[in-house]
Amino acid sequence: DPHISSPFLFDPQHLAWRPLPPLPCNPHGYGLCNFTSVSLGPHIYVLGGSLFDTRSFPLDRPSPSSSAFRYNFLTSSWDRLAPMLSPRGSFACAAIPSADQIIVAGGGSRHTLFRAAGSRICSVERYDVERDEWEALDGLPRFRAGCVGFAVREGGEEREFWVMGGYGDSRTVSGVFPVDEYYKDALVMELKGNDGGKWRELGDMWGAGETPRFGKIVMVEDEDGGSPPAIFMLDDNDILRYDMASNRWQKECSVPRRAPCKSSYGLVVLKEELHVMTIVNGIDSTETRRSRQQKRAGTLFMQIYHPRKKTWRCLVTKPPFRKPLDFSTTVMCPIQL
Repeated sequence: DPHISSPFLFDPQHLAWRPLPPLPCNPHGYGLCNFTSVSLGPHIYVLGGSLFDTRSFPLDRPSPSSSAFRYNFLTSSWDRLAPMLSPRGSFACAAIPSADQIIVAGGGSRHTLFRAAGSRICSVERYDVERDEWEALDGLPRFRAGCVGFAVREGGEEREFWVMGGYGDSRTVSGVFPVDEYYKDALVMELKGNDGGKWRELGDMWGAGETPRFGKIVMVEDEDGGSPPAIFMLDDNDILRYDMASNRWQKECSVPRRAPCKSSYGLVVLKEELHVMTIVNGIDSTETRRSRQQKRAGTLFMQIYHPRKKTWRCLVTKPPFRKPLDFSTTVMCPIQL
């Protein structure tokens, strides 16, 4: 919960950590999770999420949040922004730097322990940074939560907003255990031209006989702008690449060192490289003495893949957290300062 636990900024070049102030505290809300963070300019935006509210009933059911906050690295302070029109958690989100805007789509509210319960929505909104206003756009064709969003650039401008993955309805196994029904397609909104704001649906991204996989999805942009963006999925220990022409996922490679049993990977893109993160123990570092707190937190092991060079390298650092990071719920966002 970023209201009570300080976020941290990590510099992979110098292996340096810096704490940031917690979000402004709300005395009625607690246990914030499933929120989204996105960078735009010298700012980090923290949007929405699921939380428990002492003013709602029943108390053990999470509520979606419409809150929006912005951290300014120039002033080292948080600003409370205009709330979203629809409260939501676990939603698709992307920054549109060329227009100084942010788009959010879908989402709902659920608890991290009871994943098949909760709400789903299909609304889509666009935030204007200069006016501090949210505007409703055409909604998704169907309810969709737990999805990933990203903007595809062309000629230095964002041309399309993509929404991938996520779940809609849920079914029960043996009439008792609820299980999410995951989508196998993707949705694309044109941001420019006559079709601006309209959604088009892509077909099934998995061929006949293939088992659909629903891992973490990220996009790698060519910093020189000479190549189209590359979309990757990390599922278990495999990295898959999405081919736009064939609308299919293909295996790119596998992570060299598998994650320890019962642990998960974190995935983020920085400077055209995929950073695959996990918490491990037993890795030697330059530190000869370690406090008990550091032992409990474990070691952050990053395996870094360069898609164009098809090479791997690694980084090892000691995180400043009291307990090991759980990458199944950890929210990460890259920013260039």
